[in-house]
Amino acid sequence: MNLAVGSTNPVKIDAVERTLERYEPTVTAVDVDSGVDEQPRSIAETVTGAENRARRALAATDADYGIGLEGGVARLEATPGLSLIMWGAATDGDRTERGGGPTLRLPDHVAERLADGAELGPVMDDVLGTTGVATGAGAAGVFTDGLTDRTRALGEAVACSFGPLVTTAYETEP
Repeated sequence: MNLAVGSTNPVKIDAVERTLERYEPTVTAVDVDSGVDEQPRSIAETVTGAENRARRALAATDADYGIGLEGGVARLEATPGLSLIMWGAATDGDRTERGGGPTLRLPDHVAERLADGAELGPVMDDVLGTTGVATGAGAAGVFTDGLTDRTRALGEAVACSFGPLVTTAYETEP
């Protein structure tokens, strides 16, 4: 199975390879524009970024499927504060499916900086005194004390967006 991933970020590529390993995929990383802000700030914008990445990656290759992953932040109804969100999209060129990954509340001191227009990756690097947290454990790893990490969290978005394209469960009636 040939897959095109709409990113060259090693964490996103690893999330796809690990999650879909049973299909023995050949994964091609494609540098595509998400078509949304560098820091998506709503569910709609985050989903749109994932969809654009999936479609553009597929269009740029001869892969069987295109997969897009996008992380963003959003205020969720009935949930306090600002949340980290992750969405995936997968397409075979005819159908596009979407699926979310884990969601978690960001600490207020981080949310305040994002409200002022900053991007999560650089804020995390500044808070932690590191560089490249977005290509490692990510905010998901930091704020769960390592109970998950960015690769696993994005992997859930891969599973939830790609799975509906390959299962027959959507074709059967109860």
